[in-house]
Amino acid sequence: MDKVRIFEVGPRDGLQNEKEFIQTEDKVELISLLAGSGLSYIEATSFVNPKWIPQLADAADVVRLLPQADGVSYSALVPNAKGLQGAIHAGLKEVAVFMSASEAHNKKNINKTILETFPTLGEVVQEALSHGMRVRGYVSTVFGCPYEGEVALESVVRVTEELFKMGVYEVSLGDTIGVATPKQVKERLKALAGLFPKEQLAGHFHDTRGTGLANVYASLEIGLRNFDSAIGGLGGCPYAPGASGNISTEDLVYMLEGMGLSTGVQLQELVKAGAFIRNRLGRALPSKVLSAMAGSV
Repeated sequence: MDKVRIFEVGPRDGLQNEKEFIQTEDKVELISLLAGSGLSYIEATSFVNPKWIPQLADAADVVRLLPQADGVSYSALVPNAKGLQGAIHAGLKEVAVFMSASEAHNKKNINKTILETFPTLGEVVQEALSHGMRVRGYVSTVFGCPYEGEVALESVVRVTEELFKMGVYEVSLGDTIGVATPKQVKERLKALAGLFPKEQLAGHFHDTRGTGLANVYASLEIGLRNFDSAIGGLGGCPYAPGASGNISTEDLVYMLEGMGLSTGVQLQELVKAGAFIRNRLGRALPSKVLSAMAGSV
């Protein structure tokens, strides 16, 4: 059976925009439930300055309390060398780095131009690799930017190429503000898959305009088998006005398994994780499957 790898970003990308602080033990419980569902890759937190994202101020404590489960890999997003040192000290074996294909978004997010970002990020990646860590790369605004609008394919190619040269094992291509449509996704991914191994590319779609799962389907037709998603459809980007949540992990698993693709995830257990964080936040979440199935778990 054809396999699809799901990279769960809910505990980091999903919770980073929440204004009310989620207690550390609740974050760890959420991660434990996610790991128990069969998810093999979970982004647990980010070692970012708490001044910028207060929700993730407890990154070291979250990592210290992570449940050790066979076959589950945990990672953290690191914005710079200081963040990497935090991840190394916490004992993580994998980190993720990020930059944007859009100059304006990159400046808002990192306070550097794209060219200025390359050497700085390269040093972070090399330092991580020297410690035996795996490094994953994110490219934001691949399909559109809140400040610039359309983003040139050439810029996406340049950033993706540089990340691979640095030594990342995979590049996640982000529709940061959820503007992509299946036709655009097919065209852009076909071009990228002609330049880079599609086994090392991942899709990271937001569902702002309701096209998230359709864009996953379009990606599958190009041959992508790696996708990011967030439990409950949580998420958004602090530096991208109008960006709503990621595609829901529950919805993604339901669709993929219904298509005869193997995810290795038990949907009922996943829904338990979604119900837990929904109840903790005290509000309905965007996930359609969670809404339909939460009463049965």
